[in-house]
Amino acid sequence: MALAINVRADNNSASEIERLWDQVVAFEVEPSMRALGYRPHFTFAIYDSPAIDEKIAWAAMLAAVAGEAQFRIEFKRIRWFAGSPHVLWAEPSSNEVLTRIHSSVSAAIDPAHCHPHYRPGVWTPHCTLGLRIADERRDDAIAFARSFDRSMEVLFDVADCVAFPPVQVIAEQRLPRS
Repeated sequence: MALAINVRADNNSASEIERLWDQVVAFEVEPSMRALGYRPHFTFAIYDSPAIDEKIAWAAMLAAVAGEAQFRIEFKRIRWFAGSPHVLWAEPSSNEVLTRIHSSVSAAIDPAHCHPHYRPGVWTPHCTLGLRIADERRDDAIAFARSFDRSMEVLFDVADCVAFPPVQVIAEQRLPRS
């Protein structure tokens, strides 16, 4: 099992992202995000090295969110990671808080232990909408992403550490209201 440290939207504002999940599923081989049983989130690090256990990961996350309050992220654009399968994701308009948390986690735990996509200089702040875009639906999914023309704001209010698959919350802390 791997470990991930995240912030998640555990409130009604998450429904904006969840509605997009329901639209994106039309492009997937099989539903991915609702199948996780986990709310919209940003992942700062994934560890599958035995050197990093849940206590180490959670301590790094707690230190990273010390003094952080709940925060709102605006999304105006849908992007994709190319691959087989493609991944669709919502792009945050501003990411100062996200960058600050990621930098703190990366300073606390040697990034060599982290999944390569989540290391400093490579990590892209993203809120995943679909993990399994079918190759034959790729062009439709990209057209959907390019046609996205609205703005939505989501409140991220919980920091956590999870084990996966399947997603199991190991530790969590509600962020204080600002």
